[in-house]
Amino acid sequence: MTVADLIPLGAVRTSTPPAFEASALVAAAHAVRRPAFILRHPVTGTVGVALDGDALSTRELNGHPTYPLLGSLPALYPEWLGDRGFNEVHGTRFAYIAGAMANGIATTELVIAMAENGMLGFFGSAGLTRPRVEQALDTLTVRLGERLPWGMNLIHSPNEPDLEESIAELYIQRGVRRVSASAYMGLTEPIVRYACTGLRRGSDGRIERQNFVFAKISRPETARRFLMPAPQAILDALVAKGQLTREEAELAALVPVAEDITMEADSGGHTDNQTLTAVFPVIMRLRDDLTREHGYTRPIRVGAAGGLGTPSAVAAAFALGAAYVLTGSVNQGSLQGGLCDYGKQLLAQATMGDVIMAPSADMFELGVKVQVLKRGTLFGPRALKLYEIYTRHDSLESLPDSVRGPLEKQILGQPWQDVWQGTRDFFLTRNPAEVARAEREPKHKMALVFRWYLGLSSKWAIVGDEARRMDYQIWCGPAQGAFNDWVRGSFLEAPEARDAVQIALNLLEGAAVVTRAQQLRTYGVPMPAAAFDFSPRPLA
Repeated sequence: MTVADLIPLGAVRTSTPPAFEASALVAAAHAVRRPAFILRHPVTGTVGVALDGDALSTRELNGHPTYPLLGSLPALYPEWLGDRGFNEVHGTRFAYIAGAMANGIATTELVIAMAENGMLGFFGSAGLTRPRVEQALDTLTVRLGERLPWGMNLIHSPNEPDLEESIAELYIQRGVRRVSASAYMGLTEPIVRYACTGLRRGSDGRIERQNFVFAKISRPETARRFLMPAPQAILDALVAKGQLTREEAELAALVPVAEDITMEADSGGHTDNQTLTAVFPVIMRLRDDLTREHGYTRPIRVGAAGGLGTPSAVAAAFALGAAYVLTGSVNQGSLQGGLCDYGKQLLAQATMGDVIMAPSADMFELGVKVQVLKRGTLFGPRALKLYEIYTRHDSLESLPDSVRGPLEKQILGQPWQDVWQGTRDFFLTRNPAEVARAEREPKHKMALVFRWYLGLSSKWAIVGDEARRMDYQIWCGPAQGAFNDWVRGSFLEAPEARDAVQIALNLLEGAAVVTRAQQLRTYGVPMPAAAFDFSPRPLA
């Protein structure tokens, strides 16, 4: 069937000429806040768009200059993208999250800016000490309290389980209502305790939730763990310790651990380099299957993250059915991001190919990798060299001079013995068991020394250590390069102009424009390519 075969629904009487030419159609696509009539030219048969007018029935046509009406579209607002249930549950205006970049790169300033502009932000607690996390909590509690939505990060810490438990307990004690759970391969007692604390039945008999877990996942098997009720063994253990009540544990068997699942595709930092369009539908079906299987009555929202650096990417995520979108890399280089100015300059120059996978500090021995910036830093190759040495040698003491020399001169910057002494002193106060194990196992000592470099390299990029510029570890995914390409020539091109709120508003506004252009195209309107291109502009 062609457009010419469509039977008009009626007619449109308009006071301004409809859009039929390419430039006028582009303008119509960008006018997302106005209703649109899709109509046909009575002479040429061309399909066009009118942004004002009156729809008339066939009985009202006589005596009026009209166009045959093929359909209509209501106004489309950026606030309407995503699941409005997300906005209602979490008190936001937009279904948009600024993710929790570790080591405080997602600063309190970023979280506050998001909250004050109708969005949600998570503070980057991972990698920070408890006193530093408490300091951030003090700031957010004073500035935002319960008036506006905000959250904190809780990262799985297999090497420091006591720290993970301590941070989870802190969140419960301080009334943190939203936690972004990241790097979890399985459920632990701290994350289950947080999720289930405060579960109760309301006056209407429905289960009410106090704490919300945003589970960041990239694989169906990990998503399943969060979409299932908490394991009974963990619930029983928490009850036995007095960390959950019996009622909370019983209700926990009726709800999933998390009701907000963030499907993370290829991204900066920890990533499985997954393709969003391939995995997202799988996670959605899994959500639906488990909802039916367990008879859940509370809705579960699936959001999208990774690769979202342009309006088209954001629009595509919403078109997949994402309840919300989460951005990371593009906020790291923003004014509110916790990276040093030189690091932000490097990010602003990145292209899509300027990334590399390198060993992670927190899961080095497991071979887990993170995606980092390659341009302007040698961290990636140097980190890979460390893992190569680790896998080929049994101890630092046994390293041949041909390996030890370059290691100390080019990477560590000092004798490995000095690094070990500082590392030993650090763990004697933070986790003495690590020192005891290292003194028994030379291989573990090597891992701790190498993790010293991997851990400090991200902090050097935060504080701006000029002597270590070539060792900066800057988490970055391809979205950063796509973002740079999109903002080139606009007011967001310069690093010092990249306000996180303006980035978010432009991504959402642009996503609405792309969505509207696609809607018009499905009605047969010959939309030009320029209709799918939204250039950044200052937005209120």
